[in-house]
Amino acid sequence: MTLPLIQPMLATPGSLPPAAQDARWAYETKQDGQRVVAYLPGDGGLLLRARSGEDITAAYPELRPLGRALGATPAILDGEVLALDEQGRASFQLLQVRMGLAHAPGRAARRAAQVPVHLVLFDVMHLGARPLLALPYLRRRERLEDLGLTGPYWSTPSAVVGHGAEALAATREHGLEGLVCKRLDSVYEPGVRSRAWIKIRNMRSEDVLVGGWLPGKGRLTGLPGAVLMGRRAGGRLRYVGSVGTGWSEAERSDLAALLAALATDVCPFDPVPPVRGAHWVLPRLVGEVRYSVRTRAGMLRQPSWLRLRPDLSPEEAAVEDLPDAPEG
Repeated sequence: MTLPLIQPMLATPGSLPPAAQDARWAYETKQDGQRVVAYLPGDGGLLLRARSGEDITAAYPELRPLGRALGATPAILDGEVLALDEQGRASFQLLQVRMGLAHAPGRAARRAAQVPVHLVLFDVMHLGARPLLALPYLRRRERLEDLGLTGPYWSTPSAVVGHGAEALAATREHGLEGLVCKRLDSVYEPGVRSRAWIKIRNMRSEDVLVGGWLPGKGRLTGLPGAVLMGRRAGGRLRYVGSVGTGWSEAERSDLAALLAALATDVCPFDPVPPVRGAHWVLPRLVGEVRYSVRTRAGMLRQPSWLRLRPDLSPEEAAVEDLPDAPEG
């Protein structure tokens, strides 16, 4: 069966729903992995697509048996690919050694033996001959759980209805990334960043675009000492500060090669930031940074680099949406 292509629905950053509405929401653990849409055509095959729409099936060979899990019943499932650390927590750093190998199946197979992944499933958008997009979340969730999709490399973690404050506290206590709140009556809106889904991060972080870099000094001579960060707003790339911590020396060397390949004489920021000695690059690298607060001028204070985000395209990342409360 030929299945329709469906873009994943996205959550809006925010806070817990009002206590009076708590019972109208379900709460799921926010996972630190790579979002995927899994297509099971009913012939034993499996197709995995990233948020960008890229076919990444070959990067995760251990997930192929999922294609046979529902027999001849076609389905489209929403989920997240994780790599788990020794404590059983999702680690994006571990997952990075598995990402980007869709065009190198031999390397992907070797990495799978070293760092196996796990797919958590949290929605079903199509089942049998029927699209389920117009069904409310609660009914879609019931359909998903009825499928009994639990295997060696995939599972369907439970969602909690109500008790949002307790659920959020539990994620903090266990060192998890955060919580996703989903309104029970919400339909599935492909490609939409909806307020019917709210994501809450326990750490304050943002995706940024790298628009330039500053040379390092001393032991960092020849390497980037800091990168210049930007966020898109009103059709332009707005400078939001520089970050110079969070990398190992090897990671800085890898970053230097990526920056060299994107070198340009034209500053991508508008307006041009008052930074001396900057080397400009095409804003194609997406990174995630942790920071303490955003200033009234929009700068990120005390930023620390967390990771590159090869799973996000520059077009969809680092777009201003709901800013944090400004400092002061």
